Amino acid sequence: MSLPIAPKPALRRFHQARWDEPIVFELHAPGERGVLVSRPEAGVREAVGDVVAALPASLRRSAPPALPEIGQMRVLKHYLRLSQENLGADLNVDVGQGTCTMKYAPKVNEAIIRTPDLTELHPLQEQASVQGVLEIIWKTERMLAEISGMSRVSLQTSGGSEAIWANISMIRAYHESRGEGDQRTEVITTIFSHPSNAAAAKAAGYTVITIHPDADGYPDLDALRAALSPRTAAIMVTNPEDTGIYNPRIGEWVRLAHEVGALASYDQANANGILGITRARDAGFDVCHFNLHKTFGTPHGCGGPGSGANAVSEELAQFLPGPVVERDGDRYYLDADRPESIGSVAPFYGVIPNIVRTYAWISALGAEGLRAVAETAVLNNNYLMKRILEIPGTSAPYATGRRRIEQVRYSWQDLYEDTGISSEEIGVRAADFGMHYWTSHHPYIVPQPFTLEPTESYSMAELDEYADVLAEIAREARETPEIVRTAPHNQTVHHTHHDDLDDPERWAVTWRAYQRKYFGADAAGAAAASAESGASGAGAASGSASAATSATEEAAA
Repeated sequence: MSLPIAPKPALRRFHQARWDEPIVFELHAPGERGVLVSRPEAGVREAVGDVVAALPASLRRSAPPALPEIGQMRVLKHYLRLSQENLGADLNVDVGQGTCTMKYAPKVNEAIIRTPDLTELHPLQEQASVQGVLEIIWKTERMLAEISGMSRVSLQTSGGSEAIWANISMIRAYHESRGEGDQRTEVITTIFSHPSNAAAAKAAGYTVITIHPDADGYPDLDALRAALSPRTAAIMVTNPEDTGIYNPRIGEWVRLAHEVGALASYDQANANGILGITRARDAGFDVCHFNLHKTFGTPHGCGGPGSGANAVSEELAQFLPGPVVERDGDRYYLDADRPESIGSVAPFYGVIPNIVRTYAWISALGAEGLRAVAETAVLNNNYLMKRILEIPGTSAPYATGRRRIEQVRYSWQDLYEDTGISSEEIGVRAADFGMHYWTSHHPYIVPQPFTLEPTESYSMAELDEYADVLAEIAREARETPEIVRTAPHNQTVHHTHHDDLDDPERWAVTWRAYQRKYFGADAAGAAAASAESGASGAGAASGSASAATSATEEAAA
């Protein structure tokens, strides 16, 4: 290298770490330990006795679990290496996971939820000893009631789809309480609402009627009128939809549903662009839900644990899942004596760490901050939309020429027709630039789709960087398509084919299943083979750990 240092190129020279890291079971070395657990004191052993002997024989293991034995330092390296082989919101421009609202989760909130005051709590503690966390649940419920305009809130569900299931369960309980449970057998949704609405209604036994967009790209109001009847139990809609299009006639939708005695359920998974601007109850909705891991700055956790919040009008409050937290003066308590409740839909009282994060996030922002979140998210989205639509081969189907709220479902159809390069291939190539990219969930109505949601978290420079990467890949698709077709080139894995994923006969969803299917080993044999393999490479570390273990055990004895 010579000075002065050359300026950085326009596109980041990214290369993912590649450690060729073994599976954790392959690191097994007999005798190695991550943590040496001391034996209980003699007095404790005498007082407790043989606790294993007290267990029924049917609950005892015939052999110890075949868990890998690994030294602490090797465990640390293993998981740090794996963490470097991933794309994620803390390292990359993560706007490509539209509908999932991948925003910044403040790290100060991680410090809060790791305090012993929270981590040492147990859900079966006496309520008098957990007044602090009950107060946080109660206050968070009130905050979300104010944000939605609803009367009561439950924080028990562990994610969006589970919250939707709670919504349809409350809708069913409401109609049954009025003697109309057998009459109301249909639920109406829209094609660009979250598919979990249709799925939950179907799982609950309802016939699902799906409304498509009209000629202007908005949910078809005339089709809704034709679908509504005394058989309708509810409309269950997302607004803005997963296209980013806001239904401006949503009040009319709700009014028409109420005219036939149906309820109106609002999926607010896309609420990030409307916080502090519109409220579900103000539009007449009876029930809604939020995804705390989307809108309120809590981590998604790679699919779990998320957290849901169900909010309802006063007429539906008795059906909320529970128990719910109530307040009597300065005392907070759990109320499980609610005979019309749909009952518990998740263990205990919700995902407490995410509820605390949500409480901290809302408290830090305040009402003006929440509105600023929405306005910034909408501004970012429409700025990125302008940049994306400048790339030849892109389009934004439906409501052509109109602004979107917080996300857009775009299409590469024109580029695909010109080059044969698909949206999925573009997504794989985007990883070579350190960018996350996603197409669409089902149904695939938009051809060659990709869905971008920039949220309020990303800077203008990051949005420009993302748009520049997609423009570069579109150029490659036209001029050097083999680079795109054979991607990734800078990733921890090479180009993979779908053959193994499309053939159930080749699937092995666990390490031991893989051992059994491809090497004919049973679980015990696989563990022994793994142990033998690990022992051959463990060397002095294994012996050292074994000696340390023996010394500790002797000292404890």
